[in-house]
Amino acid sequence: MASHDFSSVLAAWPLFLNGLWLTCVLTVISCSLGTLLGMFVAWGIVQGPAWLKRPLMYYVELFRNTPFIIQVFFIYFGLASIGLRMTAVPASLVALVLNLGAYACEICRAGLEATPRGQVEAAESLALSRWQIFFYVLIPPALARVWPALVSQLVIMMLASSVCSQISAEELSYQANFVAGKTFRSFESFSIVTAIYLALALLQRKLLLWLGPRFLFGKLKF
Repeated sequence: MASHDFSSVLAAWPLFLNGLWLTCVLTVISCSLGTLLGMFVAWGIVQGPAWLKRPLMYYVELFRNTPFIIQVFFIYFGLASIGLRMTAVPASLVALVLNLGAYACEICRAGLEATPRGQVEAAESLALSRWQIFFYVLIPPALARVWPALVSQLVIMMLASSVCSQISAEELSYQANFVAGKTFRSFESFSIVTAIYLALALLQRKLLLWLGPRFLFGKLKF
């Protein structure tokens, strides 16, 4: 029976710390921008001009029905072949934001479509602009309705950032592979990174479920 020795893997803690930092950076930026993108795409589909709806629906279907790793490869390798070159981290962020935007759109759209038409008509009678109606009348109750589902999608995107190691983004899973190859301690290396991802997912979920009602949509419940 093989013995397990974590000492050599734990000695590489600076590498894991660097990977953890990049994973957190990718998560914070992509979740923030991806959620905003999803909300605006949802608005475009629900209330936007007719000429805009079809292209937005094509974007959503494209990114929801193709593998994330293919999207990453296309942005990093495919676009480079036509002169649009990006390093690993910017390419990872673009892929994460576009992917999350498509999924967040469908989640937010469900919340927007559940808003009673009477609320929008009341806002229009007060001469509020289209953007004021969107930000102050539609978004808060929509987010309140779909926040748990959106939080789950944000956690999934944090975990999906591990795919970006395939284009040499030095995030957590990249460092785990590097340490495993260097120390020949795969079990130990991936046990540690599994525990870190689990802790990150639980912490992110609890933090977002705490932040939403306090800063995004108040105490609204539907």
